[in-house]
Amino acid sequence: MKETSEKIAQKRYLKLSGLEPLVVTPESNFINVGERTNVAGSRKFLRLIKEGNFEEALSIARHQVEGGAQIIDINMDDGLIDGKEAMVKFLNLVIAEPDISRVPIMIDSSKWEIIEAGLQVVQGKCVVNSISLKEGEAAFKHQAKLIKRYGAAVIVMAFDEEGQADTYERRIEIAKRSYDILVNDVHFAPEDIIFDLNIFPVATGMDEHRKNAIDFIEATRWVRQNLPYCSVSGGVSNVSFSFRGNNSVREAMHSVFLYHAIQAGMNMGIVNPTMLEVYDDIPKDLLTYVEDVMFDRRDDATERLLEFAETVVGTAKEKTVDLSWREEPLQNRITRALVKGIDAYIIEDVEEARLEAKQPIEVIEGHLMIGMNVVGDLFGSGKMFLPQVVKSARVMKKAVAYLLPFIEAEKDGVVSFNGKILMATVKGDVHDIGKNIVGVVLACNNYEIIDLGVMVAPEKIIAEAKANQVDVIGLSGLITPSLDEMVYLAKEMERQEFSVPLLIGGATTSKAHTAVKIDPQYKNAVVHVNDASRAVTIVGDLLQKETATAFKANLKNEYDVFRNNFLKRQTVKEFLSIKAARKNKLQIDWTASEITKPNMLGIQVLENFDLALLKDYIDWTPFFRSWELHGKYPAILTDEVVGEQASELFKEALVMLDTIISEKLLTARAVFGLFEANAITDDDIEVKLSEEKTFVFRTLRQQSKKADGRPNIALADFIAPTTSEKKDYIGCFCVSTGFGTDELTQKFEKNLDDYNSILVKALADRLAEAFAEYLHKQVRTKHWGYAHNENLSNEDLIAESYKGIRPAPGYPACPDHLEKETIWKLLEVEKRIGVTLTESLAMWPAASVSGYYFGNPEARYFGLGKIKEDQVEDFATRKNITFETAKRWLQTNIAD
Repeated sequence: MKETSEKIAQKRYLKLSGLEPLVVTPESNFINVGERTNVAGSRKFLRLIKEGNFEEALSIARHQVEGGAQIIDINMDDGLIDGKEAMVKFLNLVIAEPDISRVPIMIDSSKWEIIEAGLQVVQGKCVVNSISLKEGEAAFKHQAKLIKRYGAAVIVMAFDEEGQADTYERRIEIAKRSYDILVNDVHFAPEDIIFDLNIFPVATGMDEHRKNAIDFIEATRWVRQNLPYCSVSGGVSNVSFSFRGNNSVREAMHSVFLYHAIQAGMNMGIVNPTMLEVYDDIPKDLLTYVEDVMFDRRDDATERLLEFAETVVGTAKEKTVDLSWREEPLQNRITRALVKGIDAYIIEDVEEARLEAKQPIEVIEGHLMIGMNVVGDLFGSGKMFLPQVVKSARVMKKAVAYLLPFIEAEKDGVVSFNGKILMATVKGDVHDIGKNIVGVVLACNNYEIIDLGVMVAPEKIIAEAKANQVDVIGLSGLITPSLDEMVYLAKEMERQEFSVPLLIGGATTSKAHTAVKIDPQYKNAVVHVNDASRAVTIVGDLLQKETATAFKANLKNEYDVFRNNFLKRQTVKEFLSIKAARKNKLQIDWTASEITKPNMLGIQVLENFDLALLKDYIDWTPFFRSWELHGKYPAILTDEVVGEQASELFKEALVMLDTIISEKLLTARAVFGLFEANAITDDDIEVKLSEEKTFVFRTLRQQSKKADGRPNIALADFIAPTTSEKKDYIGCFCVSTGFGTDELTQKFEKNLDDYNSILVKALADRLAEAFAEYLHKQVRTKHWGYAHNENLSNEDLIAESYKGIRPAPGYPACPDHLEKETIWKLLEVEKRIGVTLTESLAMWPAASVSGYYFGNPEARYFGLGKIKEDQVEDFATRKNITFETAKRWLQTNIAD
């Protein structure tokens, strides 16, 4: 049935937020809750909180977010901890860290006073875990009303005055009663209710536990069908408690349970990432035994699983090449080749299909599109992951390339696409991994992609869009100036009366910037796309005649509401004048502070650096994230959801990495320097290259009002001022591992191999970061020598456990890209190693990293946050640029 705009607007979704929104829609994948900041779930976290080591405890929260947790659960319930004080202190620290507080918080406690204390300090829209009817309706209503007043969502336990719900009937009875009280009496928004229906163990040998799994699954289905807009959560590991010690069986049990529970409507929960098997890869005999237990299909199901479990204890998974699928019908073979990304037999299968078809084009529109539709369905349902889809595209391209000469020879028509999409990385920007991935995924869903590449001028984007009569324009960007380019494009599209939707994506972009800055400039659809899987759904809704009008209207309304709410929030935060902020600067006692003179001052160059030295310095977590596989390395390799795919990708990445190193396919170069320096004003650092030649780094200062005792920091605070009469020192650097990347990726693209093309770019980026990490260590321990006794593991380096920092222009502590120009002049970067800056100050080759070295023991990473226009004006004066120029480069940090 065709949905009207009004009906679509009435849809109600669970909406949570930290600094960034998390909207849980029917299309959302399973929401992972990180529980390592729970004193009951992590011995290390408990120890750190007991010791009062909150800074290190904060790193656990950060690692969870970096590892892909979409919500972090914080619990301080321990007999030896003042839970209320610990909760408030920890939440205040979390709030001050943008990289952590960007995700929603789950305030978890069995004590109401701790929950309420957390609600009083947490920002954004959080989740309370939990309330229940166990103390009666009066207490339940009282707590619910307060949670509503604080603007939070709530987890409701299936628990009442009689105890925990342990049957299907009790689960739905308590859920219905709780729902009615919350919605009808408290007027709680139903979409803000999350039910925990109690996951209990199966296969315990007790008859009363036989239906524990199926009762939970069916109760979940009942809740999602009968209690509108609610969500369902739970702790999955409980289901396999009877098989502690037998991980092979537990992994299979978790996978089976989660697979069926998600189908029934469970949309969030806590899942141990090391204890899950991929559902389709569970051996068929084990799968049968486990599902017999889960669904209570046999009286002897438990005994049979226990007996079988003895045969799999300690056994390793064996993988053999199974070619039995080659005996299947032709369509099955083509579909399997596409789904599994196997290109070894695709040409012979496509040739067989061509000989059977009346016209060659029928093979594309028939056999191949049938297979790609299966790929799309599996990806959309979360049963395939991005690396697999990119491999599928490689097979599809090879098949189509084989068929095209036959199609052209017979002139029997053209391929029918779902739509034509133009994609480009905007002027001045060189990053395109994300754009390429989105393009591949959309191509897999039968969209024609016109990819204009990187550094594309707006005039070319407009001209090509007109010439090709495209249906959608997609813009990508990584650096701050790209945001201005996108705003300009939107204005130009409006001026030239375009009507096609505009997609916005890339690391610097956000829904907030899109809604506030871009959407108002273009009367037609503008939408922020933050991952490849969403792109398919969004483009489908934008182009399907049945949904397009209503979807666009709803989208405009959603962005209007978001923009208004966002702008209202901006006025709440208090800021200091730049003068007052400087008075509250970080005060270092320079009479006692440790200053180490570098062992070697001046500039050094590293040419043709041995890439093999960088392997051990690679941080693999961002590599997986670039492929939209979320989880922290190495745990991601055994993750219950993405573990197998992550392991396969990792194995192929290592093979490619070894090839790059052994065949010297990429070249690494670096230039760095260590210099005398002093802070000559509150925010400026003078760097002495020689007695006659000096340079000045301009830094920016935090202006948000701080709690008593907390300073407003600028990087200049870490350098001794001239008034101290002490010589201090600073360093800067540029490294690149990108030379040769273009040639290598073009070779793969010529062979229609997007998978290896993207793989090479992702590896080049990781090598560049590894090079920066390696060089910083060498500087700390040898060239500067202030940490000559350092002995840190790669995990310690990734966790930034070293002394000193290496912030980079364009990142949180110094978001101004303009300072790269000073680094380039000081080090003569382009002349010495060939790394150039685009007009938007992106580095080319893209796999490059630049920044500063600060060695003071008190130097630490921080986020500048929002600043006021008085500092922008001051900054413009100090740099001798116009106010408008400064405003353009600092736009995302300026408080409205």
